[in-house]
Amino acid sequence: MLITTKGIVFSALKYGEADLIVKCFTLQSGLKTYLLRGVLKSKKGKFKASLFQPLTQLEIVANHKDKGTMEYMKEAKLGKVYQSLHTNVVKASVVMFLSEVLKNAIKEEEANPALYNFLETSLEWFDTHSSTVNFHLLFLLKLSRYLGFYPDDYQQDAPVFNLVDGTFQDVETNPDCINDENVVLLQRLLGTDFDALSAIKLNQTTRSGFLLMLLKYYEIHLQGFHKPKSLAVMNEIYNS
Repeated sequence: MLITTKGIVFSALKYGEADLIVKCFTLQSGLKTYLLRGVLKSKKGKFKASLFQPLTQLEIVANHKDKGTMEYMKEAKLGKVYQSLHTNVVKASVVMFLSEVLKNAIKEEEANPALYNFLETSLEWFDTHSSTVNFHLLFLLKLSRYLGFYPDDYQQDAPVFNLVDGTFQDVETNPDCINDENVVLLQRLLGTDFDALSAIKLNQTTRSGFLLMLLKYYEIHLQGFHKPKSLAVMNEIYNS
């Protein structure tokens, strides 16, 4: 079926000498994989490789067979021209990291407009603001709501957070409970929006520790999820 839809690029993998396999999360059909032939060889083709940078927002015309196989993309153009996400070195490293997280975390081949809207608006906020050093932390926390394991804020003032149950409690009940500064930061971030992030001042050690806690939380709740390889690159840039 021929459809027109918005899409966000999660990954583009070189296939053979000149082809690309592109994974996009689309508004109309959820996660889709496209085989684009000759993109890396032809200078006059209808697709340019630069269209498929991580987290680029596209307007796509595609033929979706919806059989779990690779789909045919007929047309694609930029849906949003970013100001800084692919040109600012720090933001570009975060984009690489988040695209890998999203590729690992989102597998559904069905429409999820709420999740798509969250991704779209969050990326546009990130693109247009300068005080964004903690953006990825709040992004991952908010993303967990759409993936089904957002922390339960009942007893939010309790000192222990149970990573398995996603709940706050008074005492540790399993090895995956935390009772440290990460709990305090988690409590502070719950209910926070991106515009309030600039008021939260963290050093790199605290930021890295909280991110590792969030990634462990994802690993516990998402089968097959693994720590992104691009984490090391992002940390190196933040530490430089």
